[in-house]
Amino acid sequence: MSKIKIMDEILANKIAAGEVVERCASVVKELVENSIDANSSEIKIELKEAGTSLIKVTDNGIGMDKEDAILSFNRHATSKIKNESDLYNINTLGFRGEALASIASVSNVLLKTSQGEIGTLVNIKGGKIIKVENTEARKGTVFEITELFYNTPARLKHLKSLYTELASITDYVNKIALSHPEIRFTLINNGNIILKTDGSNNLLKTISAIYGMDVARKMLEINSEDDDYIINGFISLPEVNRSGRNHIITLVNGRVVRNQELNKVINDSYHSYKPDNRYPIVVINIELDPSLVDVNIHPTKMDIKFSKLEELLDLVKKTIINKLKRQTLIPTIEQPINDFEIKPIIEEK
Repeated sequence: MSKIKIMDEILANKIAAGEVVERCASVVKELVENSIDANSSEIKIELKEAGTSLIKVTDNGIGMDKEDAILSFNRHATSKIKNESDLYNINTLGFRGEALASIASVSNVLLKTSQGEIGTLVNIKGGKIIKVENTEARKGTVFEITELFYNTPARLKHLKSLYTELASITDYVNKIALSHPEIRFTLINNGNIILKTDGSNNLLKTISAIYGMDVARKMLEINSEDDDYIINGFISLPEVNRSGRNHIITLVNGRVVRNQELNKVINDSYHSYKPDNRYPIVVINIELDPSLVDVNIHPTKMDIKFSKLEELLDLVKKTIINKLKRQTLIPTIEQPINDFEIKPIIEEK
């Protein structure tokens, strides 16, 4: 008798969830990216107890009909790619078709969605459909996730403190808001607003909403390009720095990514301008042909590979160094009636 058997769909999804859904922030990431791919202009993320009790994501995107709403929870069900060639020209944040199936396998999911006519409500718990019915016809989609990891006690046990979970979610939402300043983001935890952007497509205003006006005033705009890459964004003056690398934010075609070599070059470009144990605030968006980058490395889709990495590193380094070299702090002395006041003025050579 054969010892090898095909796993059932629910078990396979729970195993996949181990990679896709690591913590509350993983759920927020997958749902928000779906909302962005649905052409939403407004996305609201509401949490209770840092997402451990409730994660609710509401958007005003294109929505789904009843058939797609049910089908979307099947593993490898996606509207993003249709054949192998699409894998080398990915223009969406999601494409693997694993996220919703994985989330639904380890939680209680309530989905409400509509394309503007008849709405659909789908309730799935532990990968099993509990209820499907018509609902209100508000255009867009609402996901409510409760009882996260209720059937995977080992994963539930190893959730971090509420503060750590909230910090992880906030960090992600900040970065995705920077990558899409044209979208209005709102992040709320236990009724308290943590982040609210205006969706005006002004990156500097988004930086101000996250880091404050004082930091925004000390950001320098960069723009550069070559035959393969277009880079733009903002870098901080050397005096504005942080104790960790987490504020070096690299975006590729609107996707928040991680690339150690790229981050190292960015930080090294500040050499001699700051202490070695301090790091700048940097938001750089890199635009390139999707065929020059591979995002299909890890289920999180944050680790990527560039086909022409050396050229990109050289362009980024030269752009930052040249920008910093053109900046100089010139103290000027203005004499008020009764006192002296020294004001630093940033001038470009």
